[in-house]
Amino acid sequence: MDSALTAGKLIDMKWKLGVAVSSDECKSLNSPYVTMTLKVADPSGKISTHSREMTVPQFQNFSQQMKEMANKMEMV
Repeated sequence: MDSALTAGKLIDMKWKLGVAVSSDECKSLNSPYVTMTLKVADPSGKISTHSREMTVPQFQNFSQQMKEMANKMEMV
């Protein structure tokens, strides 16, 4: 298999919910967000960590897509 086409192996996935309460530009945000951290091993075994911050609706959409993908994989 060509390594340029592989996405790597998911080693770990963690997420946490946070609330941004203020910033330099806005004194009162009160905006919830989700930080997701993935640990991925490339084909050589090197592990890298990737973090992504999302709004709650973005995380809910991501979660739904993962559920749909899992359901399709069960059919294979």
